[in-house]
Amino acid sequence: MLLDLIEVFIKSTGFSALTWQEAVMIAVGCLLLYLAIVKKFEPLLLLPIGFGAILVNLPLAGLMDEGGLIYYLYFGVKAAIFPPLIFLGIGAMTDFGPLLSKPQTFLLGAAAQLGIFLTLLGAKFLGFSFEEACSIGIIGGADGPTAIYVTSKLAPHLLGPIAVAAYTYMALVPIIQPPIIKLLTTKKERMVVMAEVKPVSQRIKILFPIVMTIISSLLVPPAAPLIGMLMLGNLLREAGVVDRLSKTAQNELINIVTIFLAISVGAKMSAEEFLTIRTIMIIILGVVAFGFGTAGGVLLGKLMYVLSKGKINPMIGAAGVSAVPMAARVVQKVGQKENPSNFLLMNAMGPNVAGVIGSAIAAGILIALN
Repeated sequence: MLLDLIEVFIKSTGFSALTWQEAVMIAVGCLLLYLAIVKKFEPLLLLPIGFGAILVNLPLAGLMDEGGLIYYLYFGVKAAIFPPLIFLGIGAMTDFGPLLSKPQTFLLGAAAQLGIFLTLLGAKFLGFSFEEACSIGIIGGADGPTAIYVTSKLAPHLLGPIAVAAYTYMALVPIIQPPIIKLLTTKKERMVVMAEVKPVSQRIKILFPIVMTIISSLLVPPAAPLIGMLMLGNLLREAGVVDRLSKTAQNELINIVTIFLAISVGAKMSAEEFLTIRTIMIIILGVVAFGFGTAGGVLLGKLMYVLSKGKINPMIGAAGVSAVPMAARVVQKVGQKENPSNFLLMNAMGPNVAGVIGSAIAAGILIALN
């Protein structure tokens, strides 16, 4: 009788049902935790994503089964609720002053979206459907919430690998971008000292999110949820009359949503969905997308350098990807290595925040094409 009870108990444990594929994915989850905790790569995101990956691969736990805890949390991803709320918080934390001071840098944010569309073509050539190719291409925008938003609408079965690729490459900006910048620019170009960013009036800062929301949403209606929430968050910040709401969007709201979003994304990293050749292809295409995005911004920066007769440092184009503020910091760091007295951070923030807008608009275009 005792032996029978022991046998029943053993069969009820997850150990008896654990497959090697699930064990591998648990190890992948632990690797993400290592990158987050030890290497400090995007810890706010990779830590809950990694833990979500562990949870979903624990056999018999049923966290993603109907009625399970994460099954209900995932609704916020499936219904495209979480990414716009993340954008609300990002908007509340973003100063569009550098962009408004030098509006020509808007073009650099647009050029850096080149990687999205080139990778889309590459993914389609490799046999992915158009919806899947759009979801893979959006990795080139270097914007995790946007990648999740597009993928949840067009190819939800690819959410795990695409989200992991997007956030991993965002974390690796300091490693990926400098070689591309140096390859495409000369030492003379990298040493260019730019004029300081001039202050912008509060009236312009208040009008900008209102006008941008109306114009961009009329041009690309599917982008309205992302652009609208981004600009609402910024308006909360700049209006000066709703400090409580602004602080909530910057802190409590974005933190809570980030936890739910990241755990839900990690929970899409089940063994049967993640351990495939297509996942490896997505990871490779992701770094290609990121590289082309950086290159697109730098190449337009070189053109602007020529047209401005050497007044614009082409490196700031690399900040056109929407990895805020990491890409701008990379430009600052590379610039100071060439010229210690050069401070490019604020000039790089213009294309950097333009990249956030650009990736959201690109997302709307991709959704509209399907």
